Amino acid sequence: MTQRKQILLVEDDDRLGNLISSYLTEQGFDLSVERRGDTAATRILQERPDLVILDLLLPGMDGLTICQQVRTDYQGPILMLTALEDDMDQVAGLEMGADDYVKKPVLPRVLLARIRALLRRREKANGENDVAPETIDELVFGRLSINRAAQSVQLNRQPVILTTNEFNLLWLLASHAGQILDRATIYRKLRGIDYDGLDRSVDLTISHLRKKLEEDADHPKRIKTIWGQGYLFALNA
Repeated sequence: MTQRKQILLVEDDDRLGNLISSYLTEQGFDLSVERRGDTAATRILQERPDLVILDLLLPGMDGLTICQQVRTDYQGPILMLTALEDDMDQVAGLEMGADDYVKKPVLPRVLLARIRALLRRREKANGENDVAPETIDELVFGRLSINRAAQSVQLNRQPVILTTNEFNLLWLLASHAGQILDRATIYRKLRGIDYDGLDRSVDLTISHLRKKLEEDADHPKRIKTIWGQGYLFALNA
């Protein structure tokens, strides 16, 4: 990276905050810390950091609410810190628009790897995109149109509201319409890291997309499951 990236850490645990701050500063990042949830959203929208690390439990306002509040106006990556024993925290965070999560207790090297992966993905989205030619900004399949530049989707000329994760997955599948993409490929392209064989967030996002885009989510015609292989976006969708 040619310039130091700005990271805002929203964390009220002094010990953990100092550990993360010191480590990431040593790794070449400019890091600032916000310790209250009820002032975090304002700072995120005013400062526009390159990446936000957001704890779940915070004084004043929880991380899920903060994520939901800023997601429509803040386009940078949000990395959620979640409790090790509660998988629902991870699911809820992704639903609210978080891009990734790291379980507590935080391992600094794991955190660094996730940060770098999110920033690489962001740079690709702003420049050369690896899921579709840069010149293609809109895909149209019958009554469904997907506009990458505007990050918007319309079905039957009506807007469809998607989270960042949902839009990115839809664009990936649609830009490879007619091709089967397995979970490992989807995970690697969208999150920049290898699939661990256990994470079901892709399946969850597929389920949400079907509810929003299919006439019958239980019998999808656009986003099909190819058993034992992966997912297929139908060309005749």
